[in-house]
Amino acid sequence: MRINDKIEIADWEITESFVRASGPGGQNVNKVSTAVELRFEAERSPNLPDPVKRRLRRLAGRRWTSDGAVVIFVQETRSQARNRDIARERLAELIAKACEVPKRRVATKPTYGSVKRRLKAKKVRGEVKVLRGKPNDD
Repeated sequence: MRINDKIEIADWEITESFVRASGPGGQNVNKVSTAVELRFEAERSPNLPDPVKRRLRRLAGRRWTSDGAVVIFVQETRSQARNRDIARERLAELIAKACEVPKRRVATKPTYGSVKRRLKAKKVRGEVKVLRGKPNDD
């Protein structure tokens, strides 16, 4: 499976298992295993550079297993072949997103005027809240 010019995933890195899906399908849903569980051994992949693996781990979230694999489960359609294609597309999108190097955030400082306006607004809100309290008998 080709991701971009530099990254190509080998077949041995991907395992697919087919299980019974829930949802629509009538009697077919009880007989045919149409749902796809695609497992990509990302941690052991020689085709992914380390920075991409780190970003992939963060992007995958709970789809990342403890042994370093990405698991994608698809049961959207009644067709096993279509579910398989959807799972492969999702994996390709996830890896492509992990290949993008995020832009570095440049720290900025609030302007002097914006700081003054914020503090003035806080003071006004505080005065309004003080007026809501019980009156003093002084």
